[in-house]
Amino acid sequence: MNRTELADFLRRGRARLEPSDVGLPAGSRRRTPGLRREEVAALAGMSVDYYTRLEQSRGPHPSRQMLGALARALRLTGDERDHLFHLAGEEPPRATSASPHVRPGLLLILDRLHDAPAHVVTDYGELLAQNAMSAALTGGTEPGQNLVQRFFTDPRGHTLFPPEDRPEHARSHVANLRAVTAARPDDPAPAALVAELRSTSEEFATLWESHEVAVRRSATKRFLHPVVGLLELDCELLLSSGDHQLLVVHTARPGTESHERLRLLRVVGLQNMAPATGHR
Repeated sequence: MNRTELADFLRRGRARLEPSDVGLPAGSRRRTPGLRREEVAALAGMSVDYYTRLEQSRGPHPSRQMLGALARALRLTGDERDHLFHLAGEEPPRATSASPHVRPGLLLILDRLHDAPAHVVTDYGELLAQNAMSAALTGGTEPGQNLVQRFFTDPRGHTLFPPEDRPEHARSHVANLRAVTAARPDDPAPAALVAELRSTSEEFATLWESHEVAVRRSATKRFLHPVVGLLELDCELLLSSGDHQLLVVHTARPGTESHERLRLLRVVGLQNMAPATGHR
C-alpha cells in the first residue's frame, strides 16, 4: 500500500469537485476549492476521522468495499478507480459480475435529480449510490447494502410500504431475483443472496419455491413516510447497458397530493444532508 500516493490522489480528487458536482448545496463560503473532507466522508459512508487519516498518509488499509465507496464519492472513472485500488495494494474488480462501479456520467444524472428520489442499484438489489431525496424517502441505506435483503430481514423494510402492498413487492423481488440468477449462473453474488435469504426468511423461502419469474419494470409504488405520510410515486427503471445496473427514479404527478408531499420531503432531505460547519 502506497500511503503517500494514495493520500495525494484522494486530496486531488476531492479538490476538483464542487458541491454541485455531487448534488450537495454550496453552503457557506469556502476558503479553498473542492469538497470538504466531511462531505467526501459522508458520500462514502465513512467517519470523517477515518477519511482524514487516509489523506494524511496515516490511515489503515482500506477494505475493497471502502475503496469502491471512495471511487463513487469522488466520481472516479473506471481507470481512476483501478488506480485507486492499485495504490491501496488491491487488485481492481474485474467485469465477471455486476459491476460495483458507477460511471461518473450516471452519477452526474443522479446528482442532477434534486427534486426526485433516485438511486443506482444492481439488478439483484445492491445499492451503489443514492441522492438525498432517496435517503429521505427510505430512511437511508448505506451503499453496499442490499435492498432485497433489507426488505425481507430488516424491520424498516416492513414499514416502508403500506401493509396491503407488501405481498406484491415481495413477489416482485423474488421473481426478479429468479430471472437474474438464471441469466448469470456463474455470478456468485445473486446466488449467495438467494442462499442467505432462503435460510433467514421464511417468507422469501416460500415465495422462492413458487418459481415465479419476472424482470423488474416501471411501476407505480406507494411509500409510507413518518413525516410527510403516504406518497404514490411513479417508479421508472433506466438500465445501464452492460453493467447490470439500474437508475431508479421516483416522481409524483403534478397537481396531486403526493406531489406536494414530495416537495415537503425535499425540504426534509436537504435539512438532513446539510454540510457540517467547520474547517477542513
